[in-house]
Amino acid sequence: MKTKESIFNYQVLKDNIFDYAGTVGRIVGRPVLLLYCVLKSPDTPKADKLLIISALSYLVLPVDLISARRLPVIGWIDEVVSIAYVYQKVCRHITPEIEAEADEILDRWFAGTEYEIMTD
Repeated sequence: MKTKESIFNYQVLKDNIFDYAGTVGRIVGRPVLLLYCVLKSPDTPKADKLLIISALSYLVLPVDLISARRLPVIGWIDEVVSIAYVYQKVCRHITPEIEAEADEILDRWFAGTEYEIMTD
């Protein structure tokens, strides 16, 4: 029986997310990695996968509508809004298993890095 091959290279996207997370840190990188894990899930509908691919591609590809180099604060707003919108739309697909997978990946990526949990 022949298996269906994916035309999408998940490893390249994961490598780009790794680079992004290294720049922004564990806390900001976690929602992005959660979106990646939801994207890989076979239970995620195709329409939601396309939405995730669009947002993640916009985030990690060098093309930008508003340049963060020219307008440092405003340049990040378009990425933040796109990720926040997609995260809100697909968060119903984030299971405890997906959260555990993302946290395990983050633990490997940020091994030896200490961070504090802020409390009130």
